[in-house]
Amino acid sequence: MHRGIRIGRVVHRGLVIAKEHNHAIAHEFLQLLTPFDISFFAEHVLFLFLLANLAQSYIIIIKWANVLRKKCIITQKEMPLLCIFSSFVLLSHKKCVLLQPNLNSKTKKDMGKVILTGDRPTGKLHLGHYVGSLRRRVQLQNAGDYDRMFVFMADVQALTDNADNPEKIRQNIIEVALDYLAAGLDPEKCVLFIQSQIPELAELTTYLMNLVSVSRVQRNPTVKTEVKMRGFEGESIPLGFFCYPVSQAADITLFKATTVPAGEDQEPMLEVTRELVRRFNQVYAEVLVEPNILLPENLTARRLPGTDGKEKMSKSLGNCIYLSDTADDVWQKVRSMYTDPEHINLNDPGHVEGNAVFTYLDAFSCDEDFAAFWPEYQNLDELKDHYRRGGLGDMKCKKFLNQVLNKFLEPMRARRAEFEKDIPEIYNILKKGTEQAREVGAQTMDEVRKAMRIDYFNDTELIRQQAERFANK
Repeated sequence: MHRGIRIGRVVHRGLVIAKEHNHAIAHEFLQLLTPFDISFFAEHVLFLFLLANLAQSYIIIIKWANVLRKKCIITQKEMPLLCIFSSFVLLSHKKCVLLQPNLNSKTKKDMGKVILTGDRPTGKLHLGHYVGSLRRRVQLQNAGDYDRMFVFMADVQALTDNADNPEKIRQNIIEVALDYLAAGLDPEKCVLFIQSQIPELAELTTYLMNLVSVSRVQRNPTVKTEVKMRGFEGESIPLGFFCYPVSQAADITLFKATTVPAGEDQEPMLEVTRELVRRFNQVYAEVLVEPNILLPENLTARRLPGTDGKEKMSKSLGNCIYLSDTADDVWQKVRSMYTDPEHINLNDPGHVEGNAVFTYLDAFSCDEDFAAFWPEYQNLDELKDHYRRGGLGDMKCKKFLNQVLNKFLEPMRARRAEFEKDIPEIYNILKKGTEQAREVGAQTMDEVRKAMRIDYFNDTELIRQQAERFANK
């Protein structure tokens, strides 16, 4: 009789946990069951429920039931009953994959495929931005394979290390918008908006900050690189800048983005976002969506170095070629480009690895460029072979690269010149896009507040319960 009562209590507790969908309580409850106190199979029901809830299938029930049987924790006779009880708990929770899909997957299906990406408006966009994500954005926009696309100017994040110079950000909003339009982004096909004009982003950032530790943010390699690049030391790091990964997570999750086109240096940031999504959905309810990164197809373009051969093209390092640079500007920068320090004389064998000129040719040149500008070679492989053998000067390679880049940039320059003729219309485009983005963000925040149970004025059940409690006082 005692054993039956205990079975009933444990199964009842498992059902309560299932109903509440509270993994944290479930974990604490399991901690009470020491390895030396697991003789009653009802406790294994709860244990298997937690495992199966993660895997969301019956397969793991059978697997772990066999493990328990082999360890003589349960008998062969008890095993079918164990599986039945475990399945009953799963069914009561409606989490079995055979009956109901994962809510996170359902959310993705309901929302469709959503792209979100953006840039800090600290200056004009450069070739690194283009090959890192902008080129892919235009391709994705025109392909029409996604249900919605959001592209934004991250002015709030730009202010984290420019707080004393907001005018810099203010002036560059229009520069980035012009670069977007010149590169081919179409406001009829994607939503262009300004981050600071969406207050819901700040609210969601605050809530997500409660779900990540300081040490986790400190371990982020992208944050470490950015801190070093900006010369921050020790306690001089602005708190807003330090929380950059959380702010970025809010940007992505507010719009339930499924895909984020970005360079590979942003993968650590995306991983923080995925961790925060899992944590939020576990603690509250499955509202947010885990995003995937979409890397550039050209491996070389995933992390385009600066013209000085540094690890990354960056405005702050002054090693950029901008999308709006004139032909003369491009030539001045290409002419001073980093090549091979060991390739001193014409006949010296050269190295293409780590040579910025050849890295850029990998990213931008095609066989047609050789036919048009350097017919002596059929393709880049032939040019590389000659350079490695020796007998080919750096200046010839730079002149070819200059022609390739200007051919690529000229159409953008022309489109930008047209858009510059009506600047008020550019701001109107941004205003309309921001209004559209805020509608989506407000809807997500309604779901977030409800999941966190802080939608006080819309919670009629809470109001009713409190009214009854005080009426009966």
